[in-house]
Formats: sequence, structure tokens, C-alpha cells
Amino acid sequence: MKKDITTEDDVKLLVDTFYGHVNQDELLSPVFNGFAQINWQHHLPIMYSFWSSLLFGSMAYKGQPFPKHIRLPIQQEHFERWVVLFIQTIAELFEGTKAEEAKHKAKSIARIFQMRMGLLSILDQEPESK
Repeated sequence: MKKDITTEDDVKLLVDTFYGHVNQDELLSPVFNGFAQINWQHHLPIMYSFWSSLLFGSMAYKGQPFPKHIRLPIQQEHFERWVVLFIQTIAELFEGTKAEEAKHKAKSIARIFQMRMGLLSILDQEPESK
């Protein structure tokens, strides 16, 4: 039986594993590694803080993630793949209340970003029950 996401080390494992998958993905890797040229040594600790803040209320993350995404050449299929990989990564590593919360938050973030980027209207959103 898998354990739930309960510690900062769990968040680090989730983030590291997820971005490992992103770096191998034929759709997402060119955006992160080609266009954005992400400095992973700098980016990953920010993502640890971001997800720790979302899941544990740590308030470690101080930033605004949306503006950094506006300039990226991304479409709805990029968000869909990001969500699929994130949910698959959680399912690969964890199960439990926090794991489900992380899945829900990832879906919400993707929907909000898509709406703000004009890729998704309020009418396109899936019901929360899915």
C-alpha cells in the first residue's frame, strides 16, 4: 500500500519525479527545456515551496506563477498533458487524502491558467465531480 503525501520529503519526491517525466515528454520537454530554458537547479526548489504551500499551508512560496506562463507557446493540449502527467505521478507514488487534494489542485490550476490565457471559457470547464 502506498502512503499519502505527509512530509516535505514527499513533496520533493513528487516534484522531482513529475518533472523527470516532463523532461522526457515529447510535448512538454520542448517548452520547458527548449523555449523556456528552465534552470532546473533553481526551478525545482521553487516548485517544492509552491506545492508545500498548497498542500500544507506552509506559506513558503512567495511568488506569482501565472505571469511566468503568459509568454510560453502553450495551448490546451499542453495543459492537458501536464495534468495527466501530474496525476499519473501522484498515482505512481502516493494514495490518500493529500494525494487526492494535490490532484484536485493541479486540475484547478490548469483550468484557471487556461481561462486566464483565453484557452478555455467558463463553459468549457469540467464539473468538479470529475
